[in-house]
Parts: sequence; C-alpha cells; structure tokens
Amino acid sequence: MTEAFEVVVTDRRQLADGVVVLVLAPPEGGTLPRWAPGAHVDLAPDGGPERQYSLCGTPAEPIWEIAVLREPGGRGGSAFVHDHVRVGDRVRVRGPRNHFSLVEAVRYRFVAGGIGITPIRPMIAEVAARGADWRLLYGGRTAASMAFADELTALGDRVRLRPQDEHGLLDLKAELADVDETTAVYCCGPEPLLAAVADLVPPRTLHVERFAPVAIATDGTAFDVELNRSGKIVRVLPGRSVLESIEAAGVPVLFSCREGTCGTCETEVLDGEPDHRDSLLTEEEHAAGDTMLICVSRARGTRLVLDL
Repeated sequence: MTEAFEVVVTDRRQLADGVVVLVLAPPEGGTLPRWAPGAHVDLAPDGGPERQYSLCGTPAEPIWEIAVLREPGGRGGSAFVHDHVRVGDRVRVRGPRNHFSLVEAVRYRFVAGGIGITPIRPMIAEVAARGADWRLLYGGRTAASMAFADELTALGDRVRLRPQDEHGLLDLKAELADVDETTAVYCCGPEPLLAAVADLVPPRTLHVERFAPVAIATDGTAFDVELNRSGKIVRVLPGRSVLESIEAAGVPVLFSCREGTCGTCETEVLDGEPDHRDSLLTEEEHAAGDTMLICVSRARGTRLVLDL
C-alpha cells in the first residue's frame, strides 16, 4: 500500500448544485502517479477526515480532478471539503487504487446515479476513443444537481440524462434490454440503483462501485491471525475485527473507511481461508482468497497468516 503524500489544490469550481470540483497538482513541479478510469484516491485535508473520491479527469493530464458532493446526512468528510478546502491548500492523498477498472468488451452500458457519474466520465472518454459501442443512462434528483450534464449531453444520443423531477425513476429495463454476455455493464450510485441493475443483467456482465457498504454480518467465532513480517500472533475475538485486533497489538496498518468499501486495508493472505464480508472485491477475488479487507472480513477456520 502506498504511503500518503502531499498535493496542492490549484483550482476549485462549482460544478452542479452541491458539487465542487477540486484540481490537485504535485507541489514544486513533481509528478503524480499514473491512473486509469475507475481509480479513486484517499483525500485527507488538514483537520478533516480521510475519505475516498473517484478520479474524474483525464488520465493523460499531469493533474488530478475529483468531484465532491456535499452529503447532509454523511459523516462530515464532504462538508469539510466544501466548507474549508480552498485553492492553495496542501492536502494529503494516498493512491490511486482501482477496483472498478474497465474490461475488454464488445459493447458497454453505463448507468450512473447522482455523483456516481464521477468514475464513469473517464470510462466513457476511453471507450469512445476506442470507437466502441457504448451508451450512458444518467439519473439525478434534478438537472441542476447532475455533474457534467452539459458536457455529456453534447455527446449526442448515446447519452440519456433523466432528472427524477422531470422523468421519474430510470427505465432500467428498457435501457438494459439488449445486454448479453458480450456486454460490460458499469454502474455506480446508491444501493437501490445497483440492486435494480443487478436484477436485470447477467452477473458476469456487471461491474459496480458502491457509495456505502452492503449490510455487514458481525457474527463469528474467535480465531488467530499470524502476522508474517512482525512475527506476532493476534487473537481475534467475536465482535472484534481483524483490523481492531492488530491495532491493539501495536502493529501499524493503513486503513480508512472501516466499512469494507475503500480498499485501503486490503492485505495479502499467505495461508488460511478468509471469510469475505466486504463490498469491494469481486466474486473472483473472493474465490481466489489471495487478499482480504481486514476491517470487516474474518476467517473461515481457526487461523490466518497475513503479510503484515
């Protein structure tokens, strides 16, 4: 896992109702790590909480762009960005990481809800540059709240913008009627939208990114975790996470969301079988059992060996 480093906010602009864009650049003429569509970064402004935001600019550019929606019912991260982060500020970031990367497909269908458009915007630019068959269905509460609306509308009839106050709920069944095994469906937005799309398309075609975790089971028996690098053996009790147990043992480990959604605490599994309870890794990654998110996942047996 990469360590955090400092970037400078070089631009800030209002993009839509409740949405601001921050442009992040390396200080003193440095360079930023390369990224691909679907990637996100951890943003930790001075005095504010660390949160994850999708990169929504152009990968070839030497700067990063993120769009932040003010969430009145959130945990305070977005409100801090809106109220306190200004041009010229230095903020710490970590990443990028990508668990929502583009796969090769004959055609693409994109479905975005609200701020879920942010990881999909660079995806559309890439598949359009390839000359691929693609369409976007994008819903929001109102037209004024929908980020990048004018830019996306200019792309023509491949794009359908559907503000809920004008069109009601998205007609997912009609939009996804032609999806088959040759199609890649990318969806980002609130959980009801992801669930509705999942009911309509073959599982292998669907790629999702969540704003919030699915319900996490908290049951489980005690087990031991051997930390390969530090040589410690840590007991994980029922009702306590692997992450919490390792922290209590005095072993430093990176983490952020503690909900199984961001990937910061993803750790290599050297032995044992994880009981995956995250909302991030794919079914294939769960089946492989090579890594786990230690903030929520547990062990299926009595012992795990981790690369820590």
